[in-house]
Amino acid sequence: MRVTARPIRFRHRVEYLAGAGVLHLLGSLPRGAARLLCEVIAAGSYYLWPRLRQVGLFNLRLAFPDWSERERRRTLFQTFRGFGRMMGDFASFPRLNRNNIGKMMVYDGFEHYARAQERGKGVIFLTAHFGNWELSSFAHSLHGHTINFTVRPMDNPLLDEMINRYRCLSGGRPIDKNDFARPALQALKRGEAVGVLMDTNMLPGEGIFVDFFGHPACTTSAPARLARKTGAALVLGLTLWDSKLGKYRLHFEPVDWIPAADAEEEIKLNTANFTRLIEECIRRHPDQWFWVHRRWKTRPPGEPPLYPV
Repeated sequence: MRVTARPIRFRHRVEYLAGAGVLHLLGSLPRGAARLLCEVIAAGSYYLWPRLRQVGLFNLRLAFPDWSERERRRTLFQTFRGFGRMMGDFASFPRLNRNNIGKMMVYDGFEHYARAQERGKGVIFLTAHFGNWELSSFAHSLHGHTINFTVRPMDNPLLDEMINRYRCLSGGRPIDKNDFARPALQALKRGEAVGVLMDTNMLPGEGIFVDFFGHPACTTSAPARLARKTGAALVLGLTLWDSKLGKYRLHFEPVDWIPAADAEEEIKLNTANFTRLIEECIRRHPDQWFWVHRRWKTRPPGEPPLYPV
């Protein structure tokens, strides 16, 4: 991925050198030590980063109004720890290969993905900021199942290039979310998978509103439109941390297409269904979702903002 298309400023170089240094340091440590160090740092961030903590607690109050505040704080603290675990593992990507990836991740329900692939029209891999979302596309591509994954370009083009270089070490390919349609169609035509994060807030006009934890959430309709156009198979794929196993599980579930007479109604029905499936997984494992994202920031026309910050 080229970095010359956007201007590179002095602060970009400083941030890049700092980020590269941290990744190099973490990558030189044993994986367990890198993971533990990042978990400690992330746990400290829970206390030292009040803005993210406030957003996370606000989201948890929206999603789980019956919970006690103590339960919400405990869940959010585990979310921070999980993010630290993910960052520690990300630094080890250059050392991972098909022979040792099993020490970090195992499959759960791979047969659902295999059946989807057998249809021969490509696979739309629905996922979310859950567990270790960076590992899902990396490990799956490492096993020979190429994932073309959507990314939002970072503000710093040097960091953007470095992070994408790590992501692609196993053969995966990034697709800029601002130029999604053409490369996604090409990937499906090749019989590959296209991974889409379904749980991020979309700007007005970029998504459609569907229910998420009882509140309208502006959600990308791109996977539904792509599936309707191509007939590609759909699977839900989430990477869950299994504390008993001490590894992640790449969990697959089949996703059925819901037909409707009207095209736009069909898009909305299926986008709502994709979102419902993700919500069900979050309800089962609430400490593994990324609660600090302002998921309900975009509001339906005429409705006031939800977030106080």
